[in-house]
Amino acid sequence: MLTNIMYVTLYITDQDRALRFYTQQLGLEKRVDHSGPDGRFLTVGVPGSPIEIVLWPHAAASGQPAERQPGGTPGPLFLESDDLRADFKVLRDRGVTFDQPEPEDYGFGVRIEAVDPDGNRISLRQRAAWQSRGDG
Repeated sequence: MLTNIMYVTLYITDQDRALRFYTQQLGLEKRVDHSGPDGRFLTVGVPGSPIEIVLWPHAAASGQPAERQPGGTPGPLFLESDDLRADFKVLRDRGVTFDQPEPEDYGFGVRIEAVDPDGNRISLRQRAAWQSRGDG
């Protein structure tokens, strides 16, 4: 029986730069940093969450969003916040680039999108007060 999501992968061009962005700017924690025969296995995660994000090196021309093409950019990574407006201010002060000047309200809560140094989209979301974790 499947029990959990272990990893999700983001393709990046520079692991050290990505690690700095995801830890120092977004506030995630480094989980695994192991060099092996197949390359460096590097993961980060949200503190307290079991899911890890693999920061996997990949050339920019290999389909990652460094060169944006209509319909060619992978979907965003979604991260949840319990106070997105406050987190937005902290992240903006740390130099995170956003697609809008401020978070916006929408039917399910509050949202804004950021981009990492390789152009990967990061959707930051806060659930609406009426929405519990069990609602779909």
